[in-house]
Amino acid sequence: MTTIDIMLPYYGDVALMQTAVRSVLAQSDPDWRLTVVDDGREPGVPEWFAALADPRVRYQRNERNLGVTGNFNKCLDLVEADYMVMMGTDDVMLPNYVAEIRRIAGEHPGVGIIQPGVQVIDGAGQVVNTIADQAKARIYLPRFSGTVLMGGEELAASLLRGCWFYFPSLCWRSAAIKKAAFRPDLDIIQDLAIVIDLIEAGETMALSDELAFHYRRHEGSVSSAEAMAGKRFAEARRYFVGAAAQMDALGWPKAAKAARRYTASRLHAVTLFPSALKARSVPGMKNLARHAFLPAPRPGRPGRTPSESKR
Repeated sequence: MTTIDIMLPYYGDVALMQTAVRSVLAQSDPDWRLTVVDDGREPGVPEWFAALADPRVRYQRNERNLGVTGNFNKCLDLVEADYMVMMGTDDVMLPNYVAEIRRIAGEHPGVGIIQPGVQVIDGAGQVVNTIADQAKARIYLPRFSGTVLMGGEELAASLLRGCWFYFPSLCWRSAAIKKAAFRPDLDIIQDLAIVIDLIEAGETMALSDELAFHYRRHEGSVSSAEAMAGKRFAEARRYFVGAAAQMDALGWPKAAKAARRYTASRLHAVTLFPSALKARSVPGMKNLARHAFLPAPRPGRPGRTPSESKR
């Protein structure tokens, strides 16, 4: 029986998607099944999958575009194995990924989330070390060697201080993530939200320093960074206000304090400020400055209540 369902919610670049699929086919441990759910209309894609003729690879194209969250939740509905991965269309599994995940799951039965070692690559596939990734590794990622198990307020506070995981590389206990599901009111920060909801529900995360995954980080253009600045940080600000209330309701003061400060998210806004300045974008600079420097509001929580996160 298949141990890991690898779900690939696909939209976008065909060549990068094919590279991602080939990386799954190259796994040293064959105990996996790949399901690609195509949310686009790129020509030749169904034919390419048909030519693979591999019974472990399933492909389907949505009748209509579901969007990111809709396609993620559809992928969840199709999961059958005990553990699953929501892989990025442009990311790459190293040949040992499945073997490493199975090793960790065997050592920590019932673990909710597994984070293997990750290396960041650029659009050309070259290893890079951006400022954001240096901050993740040197400031926010907990210090450990080998494999470590985390959970509860310690893990929640660490992630709310600075989100150091790489979402497409995570492996999830299927029953846990299916129960939580992805929030329809979030588009950009939903990865952190679902992990925090699972921690609230009592799930643990196993971290390994064994390199097993390449996460592709593309250089965003000035125009795209400017366009996203308002929505990205408005959503982040709203989420962290709600997360602080969520942590208060749990009696986790350290995690609530980390959510109110949302330090890493503020620093991210600061790093984008020079691009907005160079583009002479007054709205962009205002959005970034507001997120980086204004104190967080403290109204009632606008998002999911603690009981809702356990449905």
